[in-house]
Amino acid sequence: MQNVIFVAPFALEATMRFLRPALALPGVRLALIGQEPLERLPAELREKLAAHYRVEDTLQVDQLLAAVRHVARGWSGKVDRIVAILEQLQVPVAEVRAKLGLPGLSVEAALNFRDKSRMKNVLRAHDLPCARHRLCSSDREAFAFGESSGFPIVVKPPAGAGAKNTFRVDSHEQLASWLKTAPIRAEDPLLLEEFIQGEEYSFDTVTIDGRHVFHSIGRYSPTPLDVIENPWIQWVVYLPRRIDGPEFAGIRAAGPRALDALGMRTGLSHMEWFRRRDGSVAISEVGARPPGAQFTTLMSYAHDHDFYRAWIELMVFDTFRVPERKFSAGAAYLRGQGRGRVKSIRGLELAQAELGELVVEAKLPQIGQTPKEGYEGEGYVVVRHPETEVVVKALQRMIEIVRVELG
Repeated sequence: MQNVIFVAPFALEATMRFLRPALALPGVRLALIGQEPLERLPAELREKLAAHYRVEDTLQVDQLLAAVRHVARGWSGKVDRIVAILEQLQVPVAEVRAKLGLPGLSVEAALNFRDKSRMKNVLRAHDLPCARHRLCSSDREAFAFGESSGFPIVVKPPAGAGAKNTFRVDSHEQLASWLKTAPIRAEDPLLLEEFIQGEEYSFDTVTIDGRHVFHSIGRYSPTPLDVIENPWIQWVVYLPRRIDGPEFAGIRAAGPRALDALGMRTGLSHMEWFRRRDGSVAISEVGARPPGAQFTTLMSYAHDHDFYRAWIELMVFDTFRVPERKFSAGAAYLRGQGRGRVKSIRGLELAQAELGELVVEAKLPQIGQTPKEGYEGEGYVVVRHPETEVVVKALQRMIEIVRVELG
C-alpha cells in the first residue's frame, strides 16, 4: 500500500479533476491537506479520503510539515509521496519532501522552475534560447534595462503564474508612469524581459528518471499576454495532430535540454515558448507541474488517454504509457463582454447546429455568474477532429458565434 498526500489549498474544479483519479488508484491510500473544511469537497470524494488535515496556509513550510507529520502518525509514520499541481506549491512541497527524505522534485530544481529570473539565468548558462531579462531592484535598473533592450518590454513578478500581474510596456514614458503607481522595492524586485514577437506555443512533457518519454505541442491564439491586456478577447488554444514536422524541430531539440538544465527528473511539465518571425525558438517560462488552460484536457482528447489519471500514476508509481496522438483538439474560451454579471449568452443554438458534432466537452457560463479573474473566462468549449484544419476553423467559428454579455 502506497501512502500518498495530495496538497491542494482549495477545492477548485481543476483540482477535483486531478483528485478524482488519485482517489481511484488501486493500492493507494490518499490524504488531502488543504485550507478549506472537508465539507467543501463533493461527498463522493470525502468518503474515499483516508485522511484530511486543514491548515491556515499551505504555502507555509512549517504548517505543511506539521500537517504531513500529523497524517503520517495515523499511518504508522509512513508517507511515500507528496504531490501537488499548483505552481506556487512546488517549492514548499519540495522543502517538506527534503526534510522527510521523500522522492520528488528537489528544492534546487523547484526554485529553478519557480523563480523566472533564476530560470532564465540557468537557461542562458546552458546556451538555451530565451528572452533577455533583468531582475530589477530599483527604478534606475528598470530604466537601464528598457533602454538597453529596447521597447516594448514585459514587466512581471519573478514568481508569477498564469500571466497574472504581467504587462507590456511600450515606452520610457509608459514605464515611468507604471513605476509611479507600482514602485520597485529592493526586497520586492521586478522582472523585466524582452518582448518577443512571434507565435506562442506550449511544450508539455512527461519525464521519468531524467528520460523525456513524451511531449505534446499546443498553440495559443492570440498570446496569453494579449488576452490579459484585452479582457474582451475570446481566444483559443489547440493541439495540432501532427507535431513531428520541421516547424517544431527547434523546440524538440531545445525543450528536453531545458528540462535537463532546470533539474526535471520525474513529472509532467509545462513550457511556454515562442517561434519568432525568423523561425528561431525562444523559451518563455517552464512550470514543473501539469499545464493549465485546459491543456491537460486537450491532451486527453487528442490521445484518447486520461492525462489526469496518467499524472497521478506518474507521480506515485513512476510509470507512464506513451499514447498515440489520434486527433487534433482545441478549446475556445468564452469571456464576458461588458461589465457586471453574466446576463445572457447569445449564439448557442447556431453554434450547436453548425459545430455540435465536433464538441466533446463544454462548460457554459451560468446566468448571474460573476466574471472570473484571469484569462480562461466564464466558460469554454472543447472540439476534436482528426484534421487540425477542421479544429482550427471550428474554434474560430465558435468565438465568432457565441457571445457572453455582462450587465
